Amino acid sequence: MNIVDSSAWIEYFADTKNAKNFARVVEESESLIVPSIILYEVFKKVLSERGEDMALRIIAHMKLGKVVDLDLEIALLAARLAKEHKLPMADSVILATAQRHNAIIWTQDSDFKNFKGVKFFNKK
Repeated sequence: MNIVDSSAWIEYFADTKNAKNFARVVEESESLIVPSIILYEVFKKVLSERGEDMALRIIAHMKLGKVVDLDLEIALLAARLAKEHKLPMADSVILATAQRHNAIIWTQDSDFKNFKGVKFFNKK
């Protein structure tokens, strides 16, 4: 299973130089997990920069993967991870979701850089 982090989704939809690093994973929706917090982050960014119509179209594409809501188990694990590693809330929820579902995180967010099970790409 795979999780594409918010920053990677933004790169993919903007078709930047880094988009190719995430395209294969994004396009294999049967092995894609989408934490609901990533839907929030991407929708907020696209809504503010490109408008609601584009934001809704992007969310529709993201929902081709399996959307995973924040539940009690993920919330408690995320809190532990945030405390232990000094992670922001969204990143700790994403990491907890990945751990719970044994998923690889695809990202260019340096907060994830040193964790096991992360495919990190530098921003270009």
